Amino acid sequence: HDLSHAECFVVVVVFPQQKINLEFYIDIHAHSTMMNGFMYGNIFEDEERFQRQAVFPKLLCQNAEDFSYSSTSFNRDAVKAGTGRRFLGGLLNDTSYCYTLEVSFYSYMLGGPGSAVPYTEEAYMKLGRNVARTFLDYYRLNSLVERPLAPTPKTR
Repeated sequence: HDLSHAECFVVVVVFPQQKINLEFYIDIHAHSTMMNGFMYGNIFEDEERFQRQAVFPKLLCQNAEDFSYSSTSFNRDAVKAGTGRRFLGGLLNDTSYCYTLEVSFYSYMLGGPGSAVPYTEEAYMKLGRNVARTFLDYYRLNSLVERPLAPTPKTR
C-alpha cells in the first residue's frame, strides 16, 4: 500500500426528517511537492456562488503569511470527483463551502525566491490558529458574530 497519499473516507447519512445545515467542510492534506498552504475549491456555473466560495481563502491569505491565495485553485477535475470536497460540494446546498486545505510537507515562502522557511510543528499549529481566526473574520464579515466592543479608556 502506498502511504504517500492519505485516504479519507466520508460517510454521509441523510435522514429525511432532519434538516442539517453544514456551512463548511475542509479536508486537510499534506502536499509533497508544492510549498506553502493553499486550497482547492469547487467551481460552479453560478458566478455569485463561485465568488462567495472565494471569500474564505482570500481571508485566510490575509491572516496567514504561509498561505498562498495565488496557489489556490477552483476546479471540477474528473479525477477528484470522489473526494469529499467534490462529493459534498454537489450534495449540499448552495450555501455550503467545501475545500481541501493543502499544506506543504516541507516549507513555505516568505518574500522572494530563496526565502524558504521550514515548517515546524509550531508553524503548523500557527496555521491552524489562523484558520480559526479566519472563521471568526468570515462570520464577522457576514454579521453573524457580534464584533467586540472598542476598548474603553481606563479611568482612575
